[in-house]
Amino acid sequence: MSVASDIESKVSEAFQPVYLELINESHMHAGPASESHFKLVLASSRFEGLNAVKRHQLVYRVVADELAGPVHALALHLYAPAEWERHQAVPASPSCAGKTFKNI
Repeated sequence: MSVASDIESKVSEAFQPVYLELINESHMHAGPASESHFKLVLASSRFEGLNAVKRHQLVYRVVADELAGPVHALALHLYAPAEWERHQAVPASPSCAGKTFKNI
């Protein structure tokens, strides 16, 4: 399985999300790794009543193996279902300082 598939599987099982999107942003960063930078957008009732730090800690525990190995960066956008219903959009990821882009 790919790194992305592993992350999606673990997150789906742990959080039973109402929305899950894992975006591979490795192409936006310097270096040869093809599965090293991701953005995770996740809406789950498990986040109800938790602040951002607690939400991040929950996700970090679930994907600890990936963060200790092939994943260099994981941007997290975590919502309770009602919050997701209001937003349904996440900010664009910043450009990597080591990579240049044209026409983006």
